[in-house]
Amino acid sequence: MTIDTHIHFWKYNKQRDAWMDDMKILQKDYLPENVSLTLTRNGIDGCVAVQADQSELETHFLVELAKTHPIIKGVVGWIDLQNENIGERLSYFSQYPVIKGWRHIAQGEPHDFLLRKSFQRGISYLQAYGYTYDVLIYHHQLQPAVEFVSTFPDQKFIIDHCAKPDIKHKKMDDWKILMREMATHPNVCCKISGLFTEAAWKEWTPAEFYPYLDTVFDAFGTDRLLFGSDWPVLLVSGIYVQWKSLLEKYMENFAEEDRQKFFGGNAERFYSL
Repeated sequence: MTIDTHIHFWKYNKQRDAWMDDMKILQKDYLPENVSLTLTRNGIDGCVAVQADQSELETHFLVELAKTHPIIKGVVGWIDLQNENIGERLSYFSQYPVIKGWRHIAQGEPHDFLLRKSFQRGISYLQAYGYTYDVLIYHHQLQPAVEFVSTFPDQKFIIDHCAKPDIKHKKMDDWKILMREMATHPNVCCKISGLFTEAAWKEWTPAEFYPYLDTVFDAFGTDRLLFGSDWPVLLVSGIYVQWKSLLEKYMENFAEEDRQKFFGGNAERFYSL
C-alpha cells in the first residue's frame, strides 16, 4: 500500500484555530471527502490522521472519522501526557485499535519541554500499549529532543517534518549535525513531510529541498523514513501532486524495494497499520 502518514482534518473554528490567522486558505473545513479525490489521483491507498488540536475531543473526532472513512488506517491523537491519571486515560483509549500513537505540539512549548519529568512520566506509559510518539519540533529544539529519545531506547519515536529545518534561509549546518545524531538512535524514524511550508511559500524550487533530503536519507536510510504530505497545511505553499512528484523524482534511481518501503512499507510497520 501507498500510505500518507501525515494528514490533518478539522472543522474550522476561529477561536481554537488562531494559528491559521496568516494562512487564509486553511480557514475552512478540511475533511476526508475534501481530499479523497486528490489521494486517489496520487495513488494513495490510506492515510494516518494526525491531531491538530490539543484535546481529547480531537482524538475522539479523528476516531469517529476513521469509523466512516476506510482511507484512514490509523490515528495519532492527543492526550495529556502530563496528567497524573495518564495510565487510566491510556487504558480508556486502548479500546480503539485505530489509535496508533500520540503527539503533543512541542514546537510551541519551552525549549526544555521534552525533558520535563511530568512529560517523561507520561511517555514511559506508551510502550506497554504499543503506542508510537510523534515528535513535533523546530530545528532549534533538536538538542533536547536527542536527549529525550535517548532516555527511552525501546519507545518508537518519529520526527515530524524532518524537525522543520530553515529551508527558507538555506540554513542547515546545526540541523544536519543534530539530525545525524538523532538517527544514531535505532528507535527513531523520520517523516519526510511538511517541508513545503519551511521554504519560501510558493516561491521554492525543487532543488532547494535536495540537500535536506540528502541529509535525512544518508542519516536514516530507507528503512526509517516515511512519506507524509502534511495536507492541508501544504496548500499554503503548493499542491499535493507537486510534493509527491518531487519525492518520486528524487527517488527515481533508488531500488524499487526502497521506494516501496518509503511510500508505504515503513508506515505499515511503524504504525502497525
